[in-house]
Amino acid sequence: MKATSIAQHEATFRQSGIDSSGTKFILTDEFAKIQDKAGGQIALVDCPKQVPDKSYYYEEEFPKERIVLHFTAGYLKGDIAQLSRKSVEVSVPFVIARSGHIYNLWASKYWSYHLGAGAIGGNTAMSQRSIGIEISNIGFLRKKTGGLLHTVYSTDDVYCTDKETAYFQKLPNPYRGEQYYATFTNAQYVALVQLLRFLTARYKIPRTFLPTAKRFDPFASTAEAEGFKGICSHVNFRPSGKWDIGPAFNWGKLEKGLKIGS
Repeated sequence: MKATSIAQHEATFRQSGIDSSGTKFILTDEFAKIQDKAGGQIALVDCPKQVPDKSYYYEEEFPKERIVLHFTAGYLKGDIAQLSRKSVEVSVPFVIARSGHIYNLWASKYWSYHLGAGAIGGNTAMSQRSIGIEISNIGFLRKKTGGLLHTVYSTDDVYCTDKETAYFQKLPNPYRGEQYYATFTNAQYVALVQLLRFLTARYKIPRTFLPTAKRFDPFASTAEAEGFKGICSHVNFRPSGKWDIGPAFNWGKLEKGLKIGS
């Protein structure tokens, strides 16, 4: 899908509530107080299935110690479908569309697997005590003849051209073997800051980050993973096979935004 077509794709889901598998969701706008010094409220889109289904997460509560950022490597309708598969407990409570809408699939006090087999610290233990946030973003891109950038799914799935620099970032050196990454929208950064303010205040999670030099590196050990309390990303738990949140993500915007209300 071309980057220029994503806004319409997302608007269609917002209007119909139907994901890429044909499943219908009931979308309801909700507002919640942000209980930090700055206060205010966050806008969420409650997103349960029309036919009730709780089989893709566990209604079990554990203390939350960290927030893990992901990108979906997809587009919104497919993202929602993938994260709500019946009896597949691999999901997250929040998906942030490129429009900035925050879709709330289930209550963040519960949990589901979101880190994957082989996660440092253990998929179960780390997933139970963290909150996963997926940001709708296609991930890394590859360049083909003619200056076209396509997704990993097909050389025919053209995302943009190498002239449309607002939609991608070219790294001076490849990260995990890939040099081109899709950028995030400003609306996503604004929404993410609001969501992180809300969640860190609600669950008393520190607004801390890994040192800049370690931000894209895996934790060195189970002890380091268990000891970190704050905001990190999927690559910190997976030495290979994952690229999110990726080097096109602007951590500086997040740090600046989270100083509000601290």
